[in-house]
Amino acid sequence: MTVRTWVDRTYPSRDGLRLHYREYPGPGAPRLALLCLAGLTRNARDFEVIAPRIARTRRVLCADLRGRGRSQHDPHWEHYSAAVYVADLLDLLDHAGVRRLLLLGTSLGGILSMLLAAARPSAVAGVILNDVGPEVASEGLRRIATDVGRLAPVGSWEEAVAQARATYGHALPGLSEAQWQAFARRTYSEVAGVPRLDMDPRIGDAVRATPVGAAPNLWPAFAALESIPTLAIRGALSDLLSAETFDRMASVKPDLERVTVPDRGHPPLLDEPVCDAAIDAFLGRLP
Repeated sequence: MTVRTWVDRTYPSRDGLRLHYREYPGPGAPRLALLCLAGLTRNARDFEVIAPRIARTRRVLCADLRGRGRSQHDPHWEHYSAAVYVADLLDLLDHAGVRRLLLLGTSLGGILSMLLAAARPSAVAGVILNDVGPEVASEGLRRIATDVGRLAPVGSWEEAVAQARATYGHALPGLSEAQWQAFARRTYSEVAGVPRLDMDPRIGDAVRATPVGAAPNLWPAFAALESIPTLAIRGALSDLLSAETFDRMASVKPDLERVTVPDRGHPPLLDEPVCDAAIDAFLGRLP
């Protein structure tokens, strides 16, 4: 029997959606909270392994961006944009009563972490970037733009596991059958007895509205981390964060802590031993 260690919270967006986050209350010690932000098509459940472990020492919040997980889908796909997500997250912090915090962002969540640090620098005491940086490789962008929101419906959990493996297997070699089962449960939710991808497929329309070659320059956002302790994680097989960009990040920010995760593409799951050790050490040095 699984012991539930979180509380579900909802709050209103500025345009009337109900948005959701998980709260792992932690021990009540006077340490800064950690806000976890998942990738483009992912949700708060991506942190269900790491969040309870970190919550032994500090409060952890895991956000469902609009259109993902238990947050409402937006009837206007144009609102699936970084500016709207940042506004939603600032409202989440106000709802949770958080004035200063740490950020852990995977992929899109890492971009939003940089943008949050730029928007409210005094509030951010530390950042962990999981397989993302201020430049996104065109190879990875093309893959995402081709696939997101276009996967065929599945009719059973067996099909869901097979689809998850076909979609992410190149990035996650060596996962056991039990790990793929768990991954699928984080990717799909059951609706009327049938698994359904836990995201609004129109997120793909928002992605494809911006040509691959027109990706924004995020180096100014990365510059907002100049005085903020930062840990950057890269999957050795990543097609989204190139080794060249990873090295340039270190040259721009000499105090950047870096970890490369072997046998992982985009993105690492954060349950790998090298990630556990790096994240624990990094958080242990922060307030």
